[in-house]
Amino acid sequence: MPPELAAVTELASNPIQSIGIPIALIGAVFLSFGAQFQHRGVNKVEAASQQATGGLDVKQLLALLGRPSWVLGSLMLALAIVFQLTSLNFAPIIVVQPLGAIALVITSILNARVTRSKLNRASVISIVMCVGGVALFVLIAAFTAVDKPIQDPQLVTIVIILAVVLALFVTLFVLFRKRMRAVSYIVGAGVLYGFVATLAKVVISRLQQGDFEWLTFICLVGLLASAAAGAYFVQTAYASGPPDLVIAGLTVIDPMVAVGIGIVVLGEAQLAPPLALVGFVLTGILAVLGVFGLARYHPQTGH
Repeated sequence: MPPELAAVTELASNPIQSIGIPIALIGAVFLSFGAQFQHRGVNKVEAASQQATGGLDVKQLLALLGRPSWVLGSLMLALAIVFQLTSLNFAPIIVVQPLGAIALVITSILNARVTRSKLNRASVISIVMCVGGVALFVLIAAFTAVDKPIQDPQLVTIVIILAVVLALFVTLFVLFRKRMRAVSYIVGAGVLYGFVATLAKVVISRLQQGDFEWLTFICLVGLLASAAAGAYFVQTAYASGPPDLVIAGLTVIDPMVAVGIGIVVLGEAQLAPPLALVGFVLTGILAVLGVFGLARYHPQTGH
């Protein structure tokens, strides 16, 4: 049977995978509202502290807990995570993870209303590139992706890559934190959250199988470390950039990393024909260019 036909047969024979799509979309709605409320809370804390952004300090982080808007936003983001993890339980990473891009559209509309600003033409084009690239990516993945059990050697590979990435980001932050801009924090958070999604899928799968051993424990530790570092980067990005820029980075870079792991390490696209692989690359490039376009031309970034 040709690979493309086998992939379509796989999707048709396992319609339960499609349940993950609406669940992921609900999570995207919570993500967009949560980002807007958290951004408001971070801005108020930063304004009160009158401190130049170089990464939020401990005092500012504790002050966030006293901001109702930030707490409400955090609760919404927690719900977004719950829906995201639930969707991963039904479908492959490369199908549901990119769907968070719908949050970019919602957040852009919310932020424009809150700030009483109007997105310029270049910003709108960048948003269309982000969402369009991700939408095409998901369309291709929906008919070519397969959900496969993760073997121990694959898991060891993921953990080693994560350890290198964490060490790299910590080093860069220590050396260049005073010169880092919003897009730097967004890229860092997006990469780390991509690992969070992958490791979460692993841990959930192993817990369901009753298989909690040392490797699963290491994955859980890596998941928590990535989530904590990513969350810090996100809050700092809110202090130096608009929420729709932050969401653009997270909903494009996060799934691209998770998808890259899914394709290269986990083999979720092994049934995809060569043309589909070319489509993955081109649509991914389109979405990433949209993120950098939004960072450059967004009216709130001063360009």
